[in-house]
Amino acid sequence: MKTSSSSCTTISLTARKIQGLVSSSTIPRVAMSMLGFQRITLGGRSMSTISSLFCLATKQLSVVGVARLWTVAPMIIFLFTTVTMGVPVSLVRMPTYPYLYGDDLVNVLKKKHAAGTYKSLVFYLEACESGSIFEGLLPNNINVYATTASNADESSWGTYCPGDNPSPPPEYDTCLGDLYSIAWMEDSDFHNLRTESLKQQYNLVKDRTSVHNTYTYGSHVMQYGSLNLNVQHLSSYIGTNPANDGNKFVEGNSLPSSTRAVNQRDADLVYFWQKYRKLAEGSPGKNDARKELLEVMAHRSHVDNSVELIGSLLFGSEDGPRVLKAVRAAGDPLVDDWSCLKSMVRAFEAQCGSLAQYGMKHMRSFANICNAGILPEAVSKVAAQACTSIPSNPWSSIHKGFSA
Repeated sequence: MKTSSSSCTTISLTARKIQGLVSSSTIPRVAMSMLGFQRITLGGRSMSTISSLFCLATKQLSVVGVARLWTVAPMIIFLFTTVTMGVPVSLVRMPTYPYLYGDDLVNVLKKKHAAGTYKSLVFYLEACESGSIFEGLLPNNINVYATTASNADESSWGTYCPGDNPSPPPEYDTCLGDLYSIAWMEDSDFHNLRTESLKQQYNLVKDRTSVHNTYTYGSHVMQYGSLNLNVQHLSSYIGTNPANDGNKFVEGNSLPSSTRAVNQRDADLVYFWQKYRKLAEGSPGKNDARKELLEVMAHRSHVDNSVELIGSLLFGSEDGPRVLKAVRAAGDPLVDDWSCLKSMVRAFEAQCGSLAQYGMKHMRSFANICNAGILPEAVSKVAAQACTSIPSNPWSSIHKGFSA
């Protein structure tokens, strides 16, 4: 299987591919109880993608790629989203532009609940700052229970990366998973899901993802929405593996933590560095791999420097960093005016080029500019000063469209 680079998540593997992978490695079996579902791929615009998930929710299926959806009984839905090649702050990167923003997602959930589309829905979300998708947005009365890989202002972490113990097979140049996703998948593969509750799994995943509350690396797994649903058994949402029916639930993690992890912000660099490192000096692809690596790093610098300069032009060199990095109180949404945020992103990209996957880390900065009362028109003017041209590398190109 050809691997792909990613940031703020890692390569997305279906259970069948993982089954083939683990047969030749020391990585634990992952999500084997998820086998046997029909595979389909959804494309199209962000909102239509999420809407399509609900239209299909009465069938037993798995959506592979950006999202996975299982229904064990009609109207009872389990949705797992891992944001491939995305770095979202209160947005989810979907297969095509524009991205799905937190307000749009929650509005869809509200509408589908009002229409009686589902009885209850469990949403597992892996992404950097994934808590910001639901923080201050997801109500507790629409029968949606969500857990996220991180809180609203921190990165998530990749694992099973080259050099880890256990490590992926040598032909893989990227991290194969993330701490949160492998925690719930491997827990599901081990326990009897007829007796394990959503709350019990949440506590185990939270403990493992935080490296047993040490946070030497790792993140704060969060839960949102209708917390009363977490007493239900996992089998109600994702089925069960008959081979595990005799297993008794044990409080505490029986699965080992990885020896190390990679900040998801740097997961794509792992891929590009491994690709460059493994090619022999003088080989045809060595220079191309080096160019690709340098372009990725140059794009990062361009985005970081441009956003920092815009902040200084708007608020001054001393107050700029403080305003851009401000974190709102727990329970408050990322931004007060979502239309302003989306316009702000378009204003930046029109002058400075695409934010791309890495640049999504600055979504909070754009939100803070909106919260400070600055209009998108003002940002467009200072962005034109900060960015005299759009870099020629593919990461900065806006030919695929805007992020908002």
